[in-house]
Amino acid sequence: MEKMPEVATERYGSLESWKYQLKDGVMEREREGGNGGTTGKTIIGVFKSVFLPQGYPESVSGDYLQYQFWDTLQAFASSLSGTLATQASLRGVGVGNQEATVAAATITWLLRDGTGMLGRILFAWLKGNKLDSEAKKWRLVADVLNDIAMFMEILAPNFPTCFTLIVCSAGIFKSIVGVAGGATRAALTLHQARRDNMADISAKDGSQETLVNLAGLLVSLILIPLVTDNPLLTFVLFFLFTILHLCANYKAVRSVVMETLNEARLAIVLHQYLRDGRVLGPLEANLKEPVFLEFRRTVPIKLGVRLGELIYTSEDLNLAMKNNHKPFLIGVKRGSVCVCLGPDASVCDEIRAVCQAVCLCTVLHPVSPLEGALKQLSMSHSNNHWELVHESHKLMDQIFQPFLKALEVAGWQTSRTLLDWNEWRVEWKKKSS
Repeated sequence: MEKMPEVATERYGSLESWKYQLKDGVMEREREGGNGGTTGKTIIGVFKSVFLPQGYPESVSGDYLQYQFWDTLQAFASSLSGTLATQASLRGVGVGNQEATVAAATITWLLRDGTGMLGRILFAWLKGNKLDSEAKKWRLVADVLNDIAMFMEILAPNFPTCFTLIVCSAGIFKSIVGVAGGATRAALTLHQARRDNMADISAKDGSQETLVNLAGLLVSLILIPLVTDNPLLTFVLFFLFTILHLCANYKAVRSVVMETLNEARLAIVLHQYLRDGRVLGPLEANLKEPVFLEFRRTVPIKLGVRLGELIYTSEDLNLAMKNNHKPFLIGVKRGSVCVCLGPDASVCDEIRAVCQAVCLCTVLHPVSPLEGALKQLSMSHSNNHWELVHESHKLMDQIFQPFLKALEVAGWQTSRTLLDWNEWRVEWKKKSS
C-alpha cells in the first residue's frame, strides 16, 4: 500500500501529537502512533484539562506535581479535622441543648469573628513583609496554628465557663492562618508559574481544593454519626488526622525548589562556596534550607535600616566608608549587623551586601568551627568591629564576582531576590579627598 505524503504535524503541549496526510487531495488528521480521535476525549485528558493548568507540565515549575500531591493530602486531612472541630463548636454554643439561647450563641460567634478580624489586621502589620522571603516557614506555621485552633475548638465544650475565651483564642489563631496561608500560597503560586499564568494555576488549585473538600464532606457524613456523643473517638481521630496533616505539610514545603535567593538560601550557598569553592544548585540548597522557625540565639541582620541605626558620629561615617566603594554602608551596632542601602543600588549590590552581612554574622557568632576565608577574617581583627567590617570589604572584593557568576551557572535567579529589605534608602556625602 502506497504511503500517503505527510504535510504537517501538530501537538497539544507535550501530551499528544498528530500528523496531517494527503489522500486524494484531501487532508486527513491522524494521531501519531495510530488510533485516531480528538484531544481531551479520554477520561485522563478531561481530568487534566479540568484540574491542571493549561500547558502542564511545561507551564509550571518542576516541583509542581509533587507539591500538589502533598498539598492535596494535607487539605483532605484538614477537612476531616475541621469537621470534628465544627461539630464541637456547634455543641459548645448550644446546638442540641434546649436551655441554650439563640442570643448567647450569636454573641459567642460574633466575639469569635471579631477577635479574629483584629488578629488578622495585627498579624499582617507585624509579619506581612516576612511572608514572601520566608514562605516555606510561614506556610508550615500556618498549618500548625490551624491544628492548634481546631484542637482548642474540640476541647472548648469540656470547659463551659471558659468556652467563649477558648473559641476567641482559636479565632485569633485561625485569622493568622488565613493571612499566612493565603499569602504564602500566593508566593508559591508565583514560583510555580512559568508562563505568567498565576491566575490559571491559582484557579486550578482552587478546583483541586474544592474536589478534596467534596471528598472530605463525603467521608465526614460517615464519621459524624460515629463521633457524636463519643469524645474519646473524636480525639483519637483528630490526632490521627493531625499527624497526617502535619506530615503532608512538611513533605509539601520540602518538595518546593525555589530558584530565588532569600537570606537562608543565600547563606547556605555562600558557606558552601567559602568551604570548598562549590556553589550548590537550587535543589541541594532548598533541601538544606530550614523550614521551621528558629529561636536559637544569632546575630540579627537588619537590611535597609535608617542611617541613625548605624552611624552615630562623623567618625562612624568615615569608618563606614573606609575601603567601601559600593552603594551601601554596613556595620555592627548593638549586637546586629546593619546595612544602609543607597537609592542607586542594584540587585547585585543587594546580594553582595547580604553576603557580607552573612560573613560578619558567622564570624561574630560561629555555630561551628570556621574554615577557609572566614577563619582568616576572624583572625584579622581584635574585638574591633569596624576593623572586621573593613576586612570583610576586602574579602568581598576578592570573591563576590566569581561567586555571582557561579550562582548564575548553577541556575539561581540573580535578576530578582526575596531578600527582606526595608524601605529606607540613604544618600551620604562622600568624604572629600
